[in-house]
Amino acid sequence: MLSGLRLDQLPDHQWATVLDVARPASAEDRELVLRLTEIGFVPGEAVRIIASGTPGREPIAVRLGHTTFALRRYEAAFIHVSPGAVGHG
Repeated sequence: MLSGLRLDQLPDHQWATVLDVARPASAEDRELVLRLTEIGFVPGEAVRIIASGTPGREPIAVRLGHTTFALRRYEAAFIHVSPGAVGHG
């Protein structure tokens, strides 16, 4: 069972730690989740939303390691995080 916040719910500029990535039922969403894990959204990684678009807070610019990714809110909702990250604000 996943806990914590979904990444799309995390306030801008707050560090968090990836807890898990949801395992969706649809084949299309499973491909999306596989892509997210392949690019580094795995348990224990520190993430931070560095910017978000308006209106509707989309897209979301997410910092993961030394790389910034633009995610749709729908994509970010699969990533579950816990606020706070070791070694970060």
